[in-house]
Amino acid sequence: MVGGKWGRAAAVVAVVGISVAGQGIAPAEVGAKPGSAVDGRAGGSGQGAARPAAGGTPGDCCGGPSSWTTGDKSALGTAAGTASPLWFTVAKGVTSEVFYPRADVANMQDMQYVVTDGKSFVDLERDATDHVVSMPDEKALEYTITNTAKNGRYRITTTYVTDAGRPTLVTRTRFQSLDGGQYQVYLLANPSMAGGAANDLAAWDGTGLTASGTEDLFGAKTTVASALRASTGFVAHDNGYSGAASDCLVDLRAHQRIANQFDSTNSGNVVQCGQIPVGQDTTFSVALGYGSDAHGAAAAADGSLASGFDNLEQAYRRGWEEYVGSLKAAPGSVAGDERQRRAYYVALMALHAAEDKTHRGASVAGLATPWGDVVNGDTLGDGYHRVWGRDLYQQATGLLAAGDAAQAKRMAQFLWSSQWISAPTQGDGTTYPAGAFPRYSPVSGVQGATPQQLGCCEQLDQDSDAIVLAWTTGLTDAATYARVKVTAEHIRTSGPATTERWEEQYGRSPSSIAAEVAGLVTAGAIARANGDAAAAQQWESTADSWRAQLDGWTRTTSGYWGGHTYYERLDKGTDPNDTGQICFDEGCFYEHDVVDFGFLDLVRLGLRAPADPAVAESVAPTAAARDGNAPMQVTTPNGDIYFHRYPHDNYGESTTACTGWPANGPQRFGRLWPVLSGERGEYELANGRSAAVYLKSMADAANDGYFIPEQVWDRADVACFGLGRPTGSAAPLMWAEGQYLRLAQNMAAGKNLETPEVVRQRYGG
Repeated sequence: MVGGKWGRAAAVVAVVGISVAGQGIAPAEVGAKPGSAVDGRAGGSGQGAARPAAGGTPGDCCGGPSSWTTGDKSALGTAAGTASPLWFTVAKGVTSEVFYPRADVANMQDMQYVVTDGKSFVDLERDATDHVVSMPDEKALEYTITNTAKNGRYRITTTYVTDAGRPTLVTRTRFQSLDGGQYQVYLLANPSMAGGAANDLAAWDGTGLTASGTEDLFGAKTTVASALRASTGFVAHDNGYSGAASDCLVDLRAHQRIANQFDSTNSGNVVQCGQIPVGQDTTFSVALGYGSDAHGAAAAADGSLASGFDNLEQAYRRGWEEYVGSLKAAPGSVAGDERQRRAYYVALMALHAAEDKTHRGASVAGLATPWGDVVNGDTLGDGYHRVWGRDLYQQATGLLAAGDAAQAKRMAQFLWSSQWISAPTQGDGTTYPAGAFPRYSPVSGVQGATPQQLGCCEQLDQDSDAIVLAWTTGLTDAATYARVKVTAEHIRTSGPATTERWEEQYGRSPSSIAAEVAGLVTAGAIARANGDAAAAQQWESTADSWRAQLDGWTRTTSGYWGGHTYYERLDKGTDPNDTGQICFDEGCFYEHDVVDFGFLDLVRLGLRAPADPAVAESVAPTAAARDGNAPMQVTTPNGDIYFHRYPHDNYGESTTACTGWPANGPQRFGRLWPVLSGERGEYELANGRSAAVYLKSMADAANDGYFIPEQVWDRADVACFGLGRPTGSAAPLMWAEGQYLRLAQNMAAGKNLETPEVVRQRYGG
């Protein structure tokens, strides 16, 4: 939230409309924090003891530390329109982060069911079931998750939509006893209000469960409140502290029933639960609504419930179908293959969903925190729910290729109106000069953001991408040009050395220089459109000079790989044949032995012709380069082709422990990035060759929700990951979704649509 605009209480409500087939069961209760320090033990007495009346406040304040959930989201959604500023995600079969009132503020760690027979077992839905993900309609961002108990006792089937007119998440759940047993079902909510879980309050308001939290967010103190209800009423309820005795999952696992019920908590890491009565076959709906206060949230959820799930589902689908129908149809490159076609429509909808409802044009890099299950969730963190200018450019060009010029232009407008830095601004350990763009920003832009929320290290390719996108979307008016002029002059006087696109090393890199040259040339085109030929000539002259010197700066003739001649990933100096080194977690290595495929941008952005021999000569040695983990290029048994970012990449899981990057496990390596398959496909397409295998590889990398991830596993199957399958990094990565759309449409067009024509014409690319 920004400048106090959202300095209001919000609220959440879950409401249940229920139909029961079969025998009802005795009340019981749950409320625990999945992911808290709770083991799988179940002991204590059965369900014969009398249930205590709820009341009071637990004395075991204040709960243990929290974490977020895995970045691999198998479902996510929001209404296609702007009336409902709420986003949901699903991971490991259950509800994970729910964002409100912005796409960068999470208010839920997870929410799921707990099932028990009251005497012998207590099952947490996430862990005790096998998950199947399906889409009722491939042109609507609606998902059904079917969770079947691993022991075969029951099945839980939940369909997710949001109310198109209210900030309400609405789910319809069918609980089935598969073995004739009678079970107790608890709805377990793990709130993390206003972006963090450390300072939340929980209470029973006489009808349902409420929670609230207050944090300093984006320059304002912000309170978000929630309420959780069932139309039948909860037959038992509890509010407690995560991991403590008052945590209802802890209570259930100890007693197979709720032995202690509490109406309210003090500030802490809270959990909540309410029992829903079920029989042998029970269908009910749950609505999770938000508002400016508890009363407003209750009104939102009650209104959604009164509308009925079927009506809300129809409206939700209709909104998405109308959006998808307004754009280009799935091109022939994907139309004939169900997986590739669904990945296309999901990519289109995911990119539209990533846009904030209030700060239009601000699209987050992902609705996830990579490896979030090992990232502290006590307070708001960046995750990928921030706006990177580079990612925004990649998303926008994908949407442009698919026919959504309106959202692409909003993205360009956001960059120049909300992210552009007009005066020196403090970032995280750096000062951004006038004309720069931050590493990233909240969806509200730089205003009100803390230095940490703007990140470290300016990257001139992001500054340049903003210029290219302005030119591409026709944002060439005089007011925008006044800002473009400052940025272009800043690039001219500061470049070409910069922190490169992987945000880890400073120097001269082919990918960054390609972007800078394209930025200066398109800035020249915007200048000429505004009658400023002198500035245009100066920027074009610099672009020509940098392009001419590029090989001398970054193309080694003494490298280790192949024939020894190829483009480096980056050079910190100006001599690619010297003994300069780049250092990583595992040691330091000669710059001329460290490669990546960033040089392909020389062709994509029009600086070099597709068949340029220096580019072609670099492909094979780069693909063959390897480190102690794997070669740069990996071909899977089914023929899919993927690439690592560069040798000695450590941004990924541990090979031996499967723990994510933040956990700093042994043998930690970056894994394969499907977005790089798309980049290679565009290079092949530019050369008149088939890109089909690269498009297929991207689609095959998608998870069960058809989302293309940041990374996939790069070796034989292990207990946690399979070869070519998503890791815990982030899915969807919106950059990858934009790349997939672009490649699919480019293949249909027979050329790379995002190549700036003014650059191509100048350099014959």
